[in-house]
Amino acid sequence: MSVGVEALFTSALGLVPPWEVEKVDLDTARRRIDFEVRCSTKTLACPQCGVVAQPIHDRLRRSWRHLDFFQFEAWLHADVPRVKCGSCGKTTQIPVPWGREGSGFTMLFEALALSLCQGMPVLQAADMLRVRDKRLWRCITHYVEQARTKQDMSAVKLVGIDEISMRKGHNYICVVHDLDGKRLLFATPGKDHETVERFAMDLEAHGGKRTAIAHACIDMSAAFALGISKSLPNAKISYDRFHVVALANEAMDEVRSAEWKAEAELVQQALGELGPPQRRSILWAMRRNPSSWSATQASAMHWLQRANLKSARAWRLKMALREVYALARSHNDADQAAADLRRWISWARRSRLAQFKRLGATLRDHFDAVVRGMLDHRSNAFVEAMNGLMQQAKRAARGFRTAANFIAISYLRLSKFTHLPASPFVPAMPRTSRA
Repeated sequence: MSVGVEALFTSALGLVPPWEVEKVDLDTARRRIDFEVRCSTKTLACPQCGVVAQPIHDRLRRSWRHLDFFQFEAWLHADVPRVKCGSCGKTTQIPVPWGREGSGFTMLFEALALSLCQGMPVLQAADMLRVRDKRLWRCITHYVEQARTKQDMSAVKLVGIDEISMRKGHNYICVVHDLDGKRLLFATPGKDHETVERFAMDLEAHGGKRTAIAHACIDMSAAFALGISKSLPNAKISYDRFHVVALANEAMDEVRSAEWKAEAELVQQALGELGPPQRRSILWAMRRNPSSWSATQASAMHWLQRANLKSARAWRLKMALREVYALARSHNDADQAAADLRRWISWARRSRLAQFKRLGATLRDHFDAVVRGMLDHRSNAFVEAMNGLMQQAKRAARGFRTAANFIAISYLRLSKFTHLPASPFVPAMPRTSRA
């Protein structure tokens, strides 16, 4: 039994009465296929009040970009009816079943665009789909806002708060992660204490309670600490391992840089037996874990430990702090962790290195929160991983870099939304394994 082309594509597009494909126009030179879709009825229900059998007032011409058919760019065109309702008195355009109002894309095309933007830069996805990236950004923003309205935060109790730099200067985004659910909860421009209050308000708008937050993992930001004390009254603060060890690395680099510049003659004399390649090996080896040293770096660092340089003391202090964290992780004993940290702070204060004396004072001032961070393994690993994923999201947003777009792409990639359109390329039937 033969089936007409129009009927075939009506079925392929998933159209149901009163909508049907009236005409198919294939242009092989332009690699394009156009579908004329019509509404074959004279009365429709009013979209505003729902009263049935209302007369069609007029029709407005509309077009939508659809998924490609074979290798051809596909477009849907329709004269969309407007209904003049005798009950409510309003003249309203009928929503079409294949696209949302004002989009210019079918919903299947938008679902494909979202799935591509979750794994590649938006500008690259726009080039692949042959559309302007600004149109994809509008699509992303719409569906992210829609998914966020349905997001449930009622079970959130442990959060990690951090800031991400948008670009050079002082453009920051405050981000809040759910440490249990491993998802991005909230993002907002700025990094002051008011950003925490904005998160608390957003939490309550999504079914959560600010008093239910029992733990907040942050860097040593006084603004975040102030915001937590005001807006999350029951949250205990901890400073995670990643940020504390990063401070130790910065102190070590400052010691090395200052020594190698201010006391160049003494350092040159001490390093005289090593050539330039070995000196570069020392610089990089001081920043890396010993397990990842090359043979050249291991040899250079073995020599450094026998040299009477401040850099060697700074490296030993940094490694000792890492060991304090490793012991806390393995023993999981709060008293032992506190004792080990006190010994390290005492050593730092007696080290005659101003940078480590300052770091020791900082850790002493935030002692309880640092110890909590030493024992909380969830925040230590996850916040560090999320920082890397946020940097990937930032790279994906470079096609049109604004704070709103950066936040939208971060939500799309990291919030684990369950109310986004499904990819049109998900298999219709479960795949069976081949014998």
